[in-house]
Amino acid sequence: MFERFTRGARATVKGAVARAERTGAGSVTEEHLLLALLEQEGGRASFAVTALGLHDRRSSLEASFAEARRRGGLTRADTEALAGIGIDVGAIVSHVEGTHGEGALDADRGGRRWWWSGHRPFTPGAKTVLENSLRVALGRGDRFIGEEHLLLALTAKPG
Repeated sequence: MFERFTRGARATVKGAVARAERTGAGSVTEEHLLLALLEQEGGRASFAVTALGLHDRRSSLEASFAEARRRGGLTRADTEALAGIGIDVGAIVSHVEGTHGEGALDADRGGRRWWWSGHRPFTPGAKTVLENSLRVALGRGDRFIGEEHLLLALTAKPG
């Protein structure tokens, strides 16, 4: 499948791996793919991202992702739903972090499963994005997978 990737799409995937390494993540996630895609300039996806006004929101996206990781992956909607039944997720997170250290609920705390192979694995969700980018390209009749296909695969993901 990777032989169909354009230079820009390959740069995005490599950027996602580099971002995972820089942040000490144990694996490459959809988050890394999205943030690496936002770093790319000059491609179709970059044009779409700029038109949507997301280029200027990269730092707020990074902060939102960090906060979601801190809450163990719970979304803001999950947190609000739990608050509706009297569960204060913020207090729970603070207590757990007070006992076990900052980021204790982060599912991907930089595990070292990859050390022996020399590369970081992709999470099932990130693999699905890559697979769906191929489906998007084939559905459009394209013989290549570009950044725009990665962006469409990321946005078509439910949730």
